[in-house]
Amino acid sequence: MGNGKGSGPQAELRRRNMALVTQALAAGEQNTRATVAAAVGLTRATVSTLVDELLAAGLLEELGAQRPGTVGRPGTALALADAGPAGLGAEVGVDHLAACVVDLRGTVRCRAAAPAANRGRPAQAVLADLAELAADVTGRAAAMGLRPVGTTVAVPGLVGRDRRTVLRAPNLRWEQADVAAALGPDTVVENEANLGALAELWFGGHERLADFVHVSAEIGIGAAVVVEGRLFRGARGFAGELGHVPVRPDGPLCSCGAHGCLETFAGEEALLRAAGVTAGRGPALGAAAAAGDPAALAALAEAGAALGIALSGAVNLLDPQAVVVGGPLAELAPWLLPGVRHELADRVTDRQWRPEDLVVSRLGRDGALRGAAYSSVRAVLDDPAAWIIAEAERAGDPVRTGPDRGRS
Repeated sequence: MGNGKGSGPQAELRRRNMALVTQALAAGEQNTRATVAAAVGLTRATVSTLVDELLAAGLLEELGAQRPGTVGRPGTALALADAGPAGLGAEVGVDHLAACVVDLRGTVRCRAAAPAANRGRPAQAVLADLAELAADVTGRAAAMGLRPVGTTVAVPGLVGRDRRTVLRAPNLRWEQADVAAALGPDTVVENEANLGALAELWFGGHERLADFVHVSAEIGIGAAVVVEGRLFRGARGFAGELGHVPVRPDGPLCSCGAHGCLETFAGEEALLRAAGVTAGRGPALGAAAAAGDPAALAALAEAGAALGIALSGAVNLLDPQAVVVGGPLAELAPWLLPGVRHELADRVTDRQWRPEDLVVSRLGRDGALRGAAYSSVRAVLDDPAAWIIAEAERAGDPVRTGPDRGRS
């Protein structure tokens, strides 16, 4: 099939067009060559040629004739393959570890999790346990015909520009932890809130939502900003540290060394302490609130007000389409959100801000983990031609994706 080294404008055009096809298939259901061509603005002949190559590479599969009810002659339905390249995601929490594998469609195919008291443990010991979970799900995925093309690890802390090092994670008590050295050179490290926001963008079911603030919490509170469908990282990559925005400067001492941070009022540990819940953590707090426990209700009301104060500043500064409440916070939304809405109504200067612009995520606690796994395999969808070349070279059979494959 050639050497796969085609270059120049025609080869680059073909590469971009192939990516348009895979991204269109990732975004929709019951696609055919005709619907993909219409969606991406290419001719059907061009799309058909590209689809044939993607089928041959094992990145797509045909599902048979399109379902009845479509107008005109039914085409053959196409989908991203449910075997082949996959993404491995892993998560380090203060009190748990988790790993999962997703396929090209973003479907979780296998998952493993374990409770773990990680606060204060040496990073190498924690990462060794995480590697065992990752090996477990990778082995199970292999039996399904799935091979992870990369690993992304979600962490509750600041990540270095090299995307392999945790610079500082106060709730883990980690500093300068080289995660990639422990888990392998193909490992990428990302802040958990950023990955939760990406999962919301990809799987949250929000139509045309491209500018939003995503806030989530476990022990600490993290946020991420998405602008025009992309993460906003800030000049040094640390944007989104909402948990360390002071809401009451004379308040309690925070793990970061400052006083009155949002985390000291709305982080999970602060909530549990205020509610008097000593076991079961978040689910137990929700159960206590649902049962009408006064201490739980008071703690959640105070946390909601503190969260609303912090978010009102973010909304005034950034003017997002929405604020999405995710992670464990979503489970507590019935009791948190009244206070959040009250503060937003009082403090947001744009009086067109609506209560429905505060959205509860449907992804739950797995948002960051799913985002981690899918971000690893997105590279294949974003540049399938490069993956095809790399796979062929790995197998000793380089392929040609350059202009001599046709004018596509």
